[in-house]
Amino acid sequence: MVRYLTGDRIGVRGVRTLSPRVVRAACTAWASNGTRQTTVSARVRVLRSAVGWAYQERLLDRHPLDLIRGPPQAPTRTDVPIDQVVDLLAYARRRSIDAARADRTEAPPSASAAASHRVEQVWLLTRLAADSGARRGELAALQVGDLDGAVLTIARSASGGVVGPTKSGRIRRLTLTATTVELWHDCIASWLARSSAAGGSGRFGPWLFSTDLDHTEPAHAETLGHWFHTLCHDVDMPDITLHRLRHTVATALVRHRGYTTAQHRLGHAEASTTLRIYAHAGPQDDIDAAATIQRLLG
Repeated sequence: MVRYLTGDRIGVRGVRTLSPRVVRAACTAWASNGTRQTTVSARVRVLRSAVGWAYQERLLDRHPLDLIRGPPQAPTRTDVPIDQVVDLLAYARRRSIDAARADRTEAPPSASAAASHRVEQVWLLTRLAADSGARRGELAALQVGDLDGAVLTIARSASGGVVGPTKSGRIRRLTLTATTVELWHDCIASWLARSSAAGGSGRFGPWLFSTDLDHTEPAHAETLGHWFHTLCHDVDMPDITLHRLRHTVATALVRHRGYTTAQHRLGHAEASTTLRIYAHAGPQDDIDAAATIQRLLG
């Protein structure tokens, strides 16, 4: 957001010329260029925060955006129905099998190898997102050594090509399903063999997702989003995003295991965050409450 704002027209204005009218005009211009409502709202929050910091540090004698309210944030994306997730995983698996077959038979080998490599990564990416509920940046920052048995350690996150701590600043450990663990190891074995066959550098990098066969550099979070978007578009499910898979995991866990389990899986720093976002996902609790009252009242 900061990078965009410093290159935008509003970023080169004198700060004293900022006003709610100027910001509203900028919002209108951004929206007319196709910018999503969520992004427009985030830009206003970042701009207001920067100006607010300057005011608190006495770099400004007044806060020109003190009373401005930015555009409302878009409503939270809903979870993806489980049957659609199953269909998406099945399609990703079939596509990976077809790509591997082409990798063995088509020429030139280098082109088919690169295509197969990406398709396998997308399959593992989809399975991991649907299993762990991890954020896109956390998925992009995963390393091959982060899986120990069935336990996945999420210790870092990537944003704008920079790898740093997770959003909450905490490290969390999740137990993955047996299917995901098996797929993880199968993919690593396939990638090691492909890297050697392609005459790679002789060493395999640490990153789980990468745009090169040697995995020496991590794929950007935006790249993973693009890969996943292409998959969903191909299977005619364009509204599904990686973040919606996170909502699917959260909704399922809240319904069947409770808020505490969902909070840990998602990496929310506070339980109140899980409760605020996914309060709608607990109708079973209310059904149980009704049954309890029925027993008491007769």
